[in-house]
Amino acid sequence: MAMHLQGSLFDQRDELHLGPLDGTRRTELGSGAWIDLLPGWLGGADELFARLAAEVPWRAERRPMYDQVVDVPRLLSFHGAGEPLPHPVLTEARDALSAHYAAELGEPFTTAGLCYYRDGRDSVAWHGDRIGRGSREDTMVAILSVGAPRDLLLRPRGGGPALRRPLGHGDLIVMGGSCQRTWEHAIPKSARATGPRISVQFRPAGVR
Repeated sequence: MAMHLQGSLFDQRDELHLGPLDGTRRTELGSGAWIDLLPGWLGGADELFARLAAEVPWRAERRPMYDQVVDVPRLLSFHGAGEPLPHPVLTEARDALSAHYAAELGEPFTTAGLCYYRDGRDSVAWHGDRIGRGSREDTMVAILSVGAPRDLLLRPRGGGPALRRPLGHGDLIVMGGSCQRTWEHAIPKSARATGPRISVQFRPAGVR
């Protein structure tokens, strides 16, 4: 299952280590939406990528689209509230995020969804996490990226100029406020030679 990953020159340590979260940089998007970005939050992220790629029970899904059933262009693994996460550092990350955002979020992050983008052909279309409470309430989705960087695009819901944030090698992005309702995000396909990436999305209960 593991694909070839070109390691980061800036992350040559094998030991896994989370940095402090007080270095996040917030960007206000308007209409109550915002993102926090923290490059390189996880040190040793390439080692975590290798472990997850090899050990997570990845599954391929098929979904109806228009008049046919198509392959979902990425591999998936979901870990619900109370279920063990596939590596202890992910539990540490979830708990650190819950503590850091407790005053704003008012509840802990409880679930973790993992997506494995094997190469530039894997992608996710424009969407917001609006299944459940995200469709009507402000919430947060925190994404930790390991592996090769891929562009995360964000745009106002309904269209408009997009923001581009390359994420990989231990980078963190948190989408908060009204972001899931008023903005959309996507990982577009890439024609360039692109290494594999795994994203870990931490969400509160009732948000998908």
